Formats: sequence, C-alpha cells, structure tokens
Amino acid sequence: MQSPETEYKKYLQLLISNKERFVVIALLLMTVAFVVSFVLPRKYEASSTVFIEKNVISELVKGITVTPSMEDTINVLTYEITSRTLLTKVMDSLDLNLGKSDSETEELIKQLQLSTKVKVKDKNLFTISFTHTNPRIARDYVNTLVRLYIEGNISSKRGESYDATKFLSEQIDTFNAKLQKVESEVNAYKRDKGGVIAIDEGKLFQEINVAQQKLYDLELRRHQLEGMRQITRRTGDPLQSRLAGLQKRLDELLVEYTDSFPEVVKVKGDIETVKAQISERRGQPSQPLDPGELAKIESEISAIKITESGLRRYIDTNRALLQTIPSAKAGLEKLELEKKNQKNIYDQLFARHGQSEVSKQMEVQDKSTTFRVVDPALLPVKPSSPDRLKLMLLGMVGGVAGSFALLFLVDHLNITVKEVEFVKGLGVPVLAVIPRLQDPEVEAKRRRRSRLILGCALVYFLVLMVFPGMELLGLPYMDKVLDLLSGPEARLRIKGLLQ
Repeated sequence: MQSPETEYKKYLQLLISNKERFVVIALLLMTVAFVVSFVLPRKYEASSTVFIEKNVISELVKGITVTPSMEDTINVLTYEITSRTLLTKVMDSLDLNLGKSDSETEELIKQLQLSTKVKVKDKNLFTISFTHTNPRIARDYVNTLVRLYIEGNISSKRGESYDATKFLSEQIDTFNAKLQKVESEVNAYKRDKGGVIAIDEGKLFQEINVAQQKLYDLELRRHQLEGMRQITRRTGDPLQSRLAGLQKRLDELLVEYTDSFPEVVKVKGDIETVKAQISERRGQPSQPLDPGELAKIESEISAIKITESGLRRYIDTNRALLQTIPSAKAGLEKLELEKKNQKNIYDQLFARHGQSEVSKQMEVQDKSTTFRVVDPALLPVKPSSPDRLKLMLLGMVGGVAGSFALLFLVDHLNITVKEVEFVKGLGVPVLAVIPRLQDPEVEAKRRRRSRLILGCALVYFLVLMVFPGMELLGLPYMDKVLDLLSGPEARLRIKGLLQ
C-alpha cells in the first residue's frame, strides 16, 4: 500500500499531466450549472405585514366585555388564512380558477396552501407571504388574501356578538320562567308545611320531656291517692278498728303474761269473734266513717286521670310531629337549593347579557381588536428562487470536483502499466526500461496548444464570472434577456426561423 504522500504526488501528477482536460471539463460542468440556474423557473415572493391592534377602549372595558383574546386570534390565524373557504374567495376575486375543472381547482387550492406562509412575530404582528412565478399574481394574491381575511374576521366577530346576545336573551327568558316556577313551588310548600317547619325541634323535644316528667308525677300522685283511698276505707271500718285494738292489747299482755293468763285467753277469744264477724261480712260493702274525705280523694284521682290522658295525647302528637319535621325541612331545603341554583344561573346570564350588549356595540363600532396593514404587498422585482448565486457557487465547486473525479475514473479504468514498481510487484523480472524520448518540436507544439487552451479557458472563466457578479449586484439583465426570449413574439420568430 502506498503512503499518503505518494498518493498525493500521484494525484498531483495526474492533474498536471491532464490539466487541459481538467480545465475544459470543469468549465463545462460550471457552464451546465450556470445554465440550469437560469433555466429553472423563477418564483417571486410577495409579503404583507399586518399588526393586530388592541383598542384603548378594550383595555378600559376589560372584564366587562367578552371579546376574543389576542392569543385566540393568533392561534387560529394560520388555519383561517389557509382555509379552503378563504382561498376560494381569493381565487374568485383574482379569477385564478377561471376555466378550471373541479380537480384542477382542488389541485390549485393545495398549491396555494403550500405556497402561503404565515409567520407570527411578537404575538401581535404577523406576515403573510406567497410565492408564484408571476410577480403580479403574487402581489395581488397577498393583498386580496389580507383584505378578505380582515373583512371576514370583522364580520365573523360581529356575527358572533349578535348570536351571543340573542342566545343569552333566549336563555334569560327560559331560566326566568324556571325561577318563577320553583318560587311558586317553594311558596306553596311553605303554606302547607310552614307550621311544621317553623317549629324548633330542640324546644319541642324539651317540651315533650317536661310533659313526660309531669305525667310521671301525676301517675305517682294518682297511685298515692289510690293507696290513701284504700287506707281510708280500711280505717273507717269498726270491726277492723276493734280487731286492731284487740291485737294491740294482746301484744301488750303477752309481753308480761303467758298464754294461760285469763286476760290473754279472753282477748284471744274476742279476736276470734271479731275475725268471725269480718269473715261473715266479706263480700258486703263496708260503711266509711268519713264519706267527705273519700269523695275528695276520688275526685282528685279522676282529675288526675283526665290530666294524664291529655298529657299522653300531647306527648303522642308532639312525638309524631317531631318525626315529620326533618322530612319537611329536607323538602324545603331541596326546593330552596333548586331555587338558589336557578337564581344564580339567571343572575349570571343577566350579567353576561349586559357584557354581550357592550361587546356587540364595540364590534359594531369597531372599538375592539383591529387589524392594521403595516406593509402591503408590493410588486416583487427580484425572484426569490432559485438562488442563482448559490447555484453558481455550487456549480463552480462541483465543476472542479467533478472534473477531477472524472479524470481519476478514466485513469483508474486505464489498465496499461504506468510505473516500473507495478511490474516489479507482480514478481516478473524487468529486463530493461526504455525512457520516453521528447521531440523538441512536438513538445513546443504541445506547450503552445496547452497555453492556448488554458488562456481561452481563463477568458471563458472570466466571462462566466460576470453572471455571479450580476446576481451579486442585483442586475436583472439576464432576466430581461430571458423574458424577451420566452415572450410570445420571440417564440413566433424562433418558430418561423425553424420553419
């Protein structure tokens, strides 16, 4: 394998020995690149700058009106400008779709969408650019697109404001009817359940407890009176009184004497006699000793029973009432909540309706966001593409590289032996090396020919450099020449010459 230095010398020797071919091929490739740069269709770009301006009144009524925000306007800007509807209007205005079929119109819309560029700057400034082979169409397209977009945007916002106001008015009527209906239901419910709802549960519960305690006291009193009635009846009986006295006398005698004591025997006999009389009288009503006292007790017991009955009814009624209070209050709360919700919605709709009215007036009088065309599209005088200067520079670099690559390829395909080391490398003995003999006349002729070719190539290269210079200086001479050659008169003249 040869060293890099040897390879470099080999390439340099190849370039020197074929310098005429190298220069000619490089110039041919450059010429092709230059021709291509001029033959490519020229496209012109027209652009317009639009400023989205917020009116001072918009800031003053901020929070009162409902208008589209700047961010919303910017977000939908690109989609609205390249929408099919807007582009169709532009085509109709400029007669771009005149005589075209539906498929051709669809293809034209796609081309317009691809060639239309929208760039947003600083959130309130945007540019619309369009590229076309005809500079007049590019200019008219951009100006018409901007004009129709601004008109459509203003009209759309006005329509939205009118629709919003109308919608809010309809909703206000609807919710007002709902609010009146639920208010009627609340009033009717209060009339039916107002007595129950107004009762304090805690106070009622306390009153029930008090009544219950009073009932217990009366029952206790009644039981006492009933006991007193029995005692009164019992203490008013003469036999019972005598029996009690005999029994008391017997107990006193037994403390001092035995059962055989005559007095004791006699008292026992009297006790038995009284008991026998009581037994014989059993089943017959006894005669009270004090009828007035007993009647008083009976009267009080009857009064207590009547009071107890009233208290029991009062307690049962209040307990039933106490159980109905939660459900009655829950029903009222449900209706009140529905009324509150309907009222809130109605109030919000009423407030929004006022905002909508102000917004509508702002849109009608153009007091909200306005579009101001900062720079309208002008007739482009210089094509935006192709970039001829860039193509020419690339053609110059490509011509040099392509020419060298072609020389290297031809040399690589030449299988003749060019060096002695190549033969030695094959293992074949080298018997002799015949040096190249130079004929002075032939050599002089070759040098003159080489100088002539290189001189012509230099002149041609300088001529080629005129074209990048014109592009760099912005001189449209070649465009004028190409326009003359491509015009209808030139085509007819060329056609006549060819015939």
